[in-house]
Amino acid sequence: MDIPKTLKYSSIAISGPPGAGRSTLLRNLKPIVTRWDWQLFSGGDWARQFAIENGSHNPDDPKHHLATDYNDNIDHQIDTVMREKLSDPNAHYVVESWIAGWNMRGFPHVLKVLLQCEDSLRIDRLVNRDNLTVEEAKGHIHEREEANFEKWKRMYGVADFWDPKYYNLVIDTYSNGPKETLNLVFRALGYTPAAV
Repeated sequence: MDIPKTLKYSSIAISGPPGAGRSTLLRNLKPIVTRWDWQLFSGGDWARQFAIENGSHNPDDPKHHLATDYNDNIDHQIDTVMREKLSDPNAHYVVESWIAGWNMRGFPHVLKVLLQCEDSLRIDRLVNRDNLTVEEAKGHIHEREEANFEKWKRMYGVADFWDPKYYNLVIDTYSNGPKETLNLVFRALGYTPAAV
C-alpha cells in the first residue's frame, strides 16, 4: 500500500512516562503503518534487551529496567540512532521512548506525540501489566522516574523532557482510550482510516 499523500509528517516519535500508553500506541499503529513500509522501533525494548544481555537486569524480573542499569554510552547510542534515522524526511519510522519526542526537536517532518496520564491509572496499568502489587508499582514508577531523569538531566542538561513545547500533540490517555488516542494521532498525521 502506498503512503497516503495527505500525510503531514513522514515519521512519528512517541514519548511519555511508564504506563501512559506508549507501547500500546506503537502496537496499535503497527497494522496501518507497516502497510506503508514504515519501520517501528522501541527504545525501551532495545535498552531492556541490552541490559539483560549485559547482565545488569534479570530477565525474570517483571519490573522494567532503570536507565542506570547501563552506562551513558547506551543512552547516547539509542538517541543518536533514533535521531539519525528520523533526520531524513524521506525515511519513515515510528519510534517510542521516554524522551523520543524531545530527541526529535528541530525536525518539523516528525510528529512528536506526548502521552500523559494520571499517576493512579499508570500505577493500575503497571499492576496489571507487570503483575506487581500497588505498592511495588508506586515504588517502581518513582524509582525509575527519579533515576532516569537524574541521569538524563546530567547527560543532556535539560530539566523537563516532557515540556509540551517540544511536542505537536499532547494526549491525556486517562481521558482518551487506546482507540481515541490512535485516532487523534491519525488526525494529526493527516490520515483518515476507513475504519479504525
